[in-house]
Amino acid sequence: MVTIENQGDHFTFDVKGFHKLWAFKSQISIPKENVIDAYPNQENLNWMVGLRMPGTHIPGLITAGSYILKGGTIFCDVSDHNKSIVVELKDEHYKRLIIEVENVEEAIKTLKNG
Repeated sequence: MVTIENQGDHFTFDVKGFHKLWAFKSQISIPKENVIDAYPNQENLNWMVGLRMPGTHIPGLITAGSYILKGGTIFCDVSDHNKSIVVELKDEHYKRLIIEVENVEEAIKTLKNG
């Protein structure tokens, strides 16, 4: 699970609980101008094929960490697909964040109205 905080000119994505261990990361900070879009995740992450750098993938249970795919590097932290969002980025190490949040609509609203 990840919480999103509006910090003025940037967003802070805080990885919570044991997810920090699985994702090998506790926080990501992204300038607001580098957030292109945010929307509900429609993809089941059981497809995750790529190089984990580092990360955890247990099909049906959790996908967490950094993954290098053909289109670039993404960060995931998802155990409940139905509560996850995609955050599209520009000019960042990660091309996308695919993260589980407490409330999908509120998270998207925070990112779009930031």
